[in-house]
This record gives sequence, structure tokens and C-alpha cells, in this order.
Amino acid sequence: MNKKKFTFHVDLDDFIPASDKDKEYMVQMRPSTTFFRDGVKRLYRNKVAFVSFIIIILIALSSIVIPMFWPYSYDDQLGVRPGKPVDSSYNNLAPFEYGRTEQKLIDSGESVFPHVFGTDAHGRDYFIRVIYGTRISLLVGFFASIIVLVIGTLIGSISGYFGGKVDLVIMRIVDIIYSLPDMLMVILLSSVLVVTLGPAIEGTALAGLGTNIISLFIVFALLYWVSMSRLIRGQILSLREQEYVLSAKATGAKGKWIITKHLMPNCISVVIISAALQIPSAIFTESYLSFLGLGVDAPMPSLGSLASDALNGLSSYPHRLIIPAVVISLIVLSLNLFGDGLRDAFDPKLNA
Repeated sequence: MNKKKFTFHVDLDDFIPASDKDKEYMVQMRPSTTFFRDGVKRLYRNKVAFVSFIIIILIALSSIVIPMFWPYSYDDQLGVRPGKPVDSSYNNLAPFEYGRTEQKLIDSGESVFPHVFGTDAHGRDYFIRVIYGTRISLLVGFFASIIVLVIGTLIGSISGYFGGKVDLVIMRIVDIIYSLPDMLMVILLSSVLVVTLGPAIEGTALAGLGTNIISLFIVFALLYWVSMSRLIRGQILSLREQEYVLSAKATGAKGKWIITKHLMPNCISVVIISAALQIPSAIFTESYLSFLGLGVDAPMPSLGSLASDALNGLSSYPHRLIIPAVVISLIVLSLNLFGDGLRDAFDPKLNA
């Protein structure tokens, strides 16, 4: 039996490394795993959004961790001691300056923790007040966005699914709220609520939050849900005629079940993106109201109230205005860029 020998010719040109274009093509042709994983990958490739996300995380962690070991409190007046005369040398210290008592300790060889941003007009460490102000602004922005998200999603889904007279009534209410001057209504409602809520919450668990913060949440619940509701309504209107929704109706499914099981899961990307973009708007509104004296209750600081207090000594201590202004700008800019990155990564229409 004859045995045939086979020879193979290997051409080294066949093993040339793939170009970047070929690699990108293979990535595009590779089957996707899940919508969420694909969105995270696209978000990670967006360097601006990813860096903004890192900045937000660092600012949030700093506002939580730093007060745990910082030796000064946001409301501790360093020059005021019980039974002793007030030491005014602690007032209006420049960055890394010390009061008379602290300077004596330094001269005697002891170490004193520096005032990184100096002190304010009442002798309070300014750095820790900026940290606490950042924490307050982030908390207000986060919880206000949750309130807007819940109310706007609920009303928008009801309006879009049921339609007819229900949709007509809800949309007319939305149009009325849209026609009102935004900032004027916020200031008026905040002023009225601050006066009326004080006696109502006195002695309750809500008194710890302060009337100004509670009034701010109520203002968001009354005015800022309209944009979210319109967006959710539009999504529901485009989805309610899909085959799977009609099939669920044919099997006798109720409206509540269809909204929660079919419609809302298909709107989740839009909801997440809108909530992320709502946070910087809430932070800016809180800072604006605190600047006008309608924000958090004293002595608790806010970035807006710190900027407002800094106006009194602007010519002598400009850093007191510059520091909170830079922090507000950095937070709002980072959140907006991250929200844009979320939209680019998770909006199905942009990635179709």
C-alpha cells in the first residue's frame, strides 16, 4: 500500500499581527453579553465620563471619611472657651496661620494641626466647614433626585399607559407648572414653608433635619417632577402598543402589572440617565437657596451659605468665596459630564 506524503507550505505573511482597525472590527462582530455589561464597557471607554465618575467618588468619600479624623469640628469656635475671655486671634486666620494660644504651643515645641484653609469670622476651621458643606450638597442632591425620580416615574407611567382623560388632566397640570417662573416659585415656596413647617415638626424626628432642608425637599416634590414625568410618558406611549404589551392585555393582566413588569424595565436606562442629570440640578438649586439664606439651618454649613458668608470679607479674604465656588463647579461639572457619558453608553437609540 502506497503512502503519500503531504507537505505544507507556511507563509509568514499570514501571521502578521492584526491592525487596530481589525481588532475593532472583531470586537464589533463579537456577540454581546448583556445590555448592562455593554453599557458599562462603553462608559469605561469614555475617558471624560470615567474620570468624572472617579472625581465624584473621591469627593463623596472625602466628605465622609475626613470628618472622622479631623481634629476640628464645623461648629467649634476655637477662640471661645467657657469661663475665659474670647480670643479674637482665631478669627479670620489665613491658610496655615495659627491663633495666639496655638502659636505659644508651637513655640514650646508642641505640634498643632494646621488650619489648611484658615478660619472664618467666628474662628471656625474653614476646611472642615467646606467638607461638611460638600456632604450636605451631595446628600440634598441625591435625595432630591430620588424624590423627583419616584414622583415623576409614577405620574408619567400612569399618564402614558392609561391615556385619554387621565393623560389630559395630568398633562394640563404639567403645563401649568411649566408656565410658572421657576426660581421665583422656588424662593416663594421655600419662604412660606420655612415659616409654616417650624411649629409643625417641632419635637418630631424631622426636627433634626431642619425646616429649611425639609422645605427644600417639598419644593422639589412639588415642582421638579414634571420633566421626568414627560420623559417617562413619552417612553410609555412608544412602548404600550408593542406586541408583548398587547399579549399581556389579552391574557387579562392588569395595568399595574404591565407597567411594573413590562414597561418600566424597558425604560430603566432612560430613568437612570435622567436621575443622574437631575442630581447636579438639585445641588445647584440647594446652593442657590443657601446663598439666599433659605438653605440649611445655621450653624450647619452648605457650599452656598459659605459663599454667601464670604461676601462680607471678599476684598480681604477672597479664598473663602473661591474655595466653595470651585467645589460647587467641580461637583456640578463632573456630574453633568458623567450623566452625558451614561446617556451615550446606555441610551439604546444612540447605540442602535
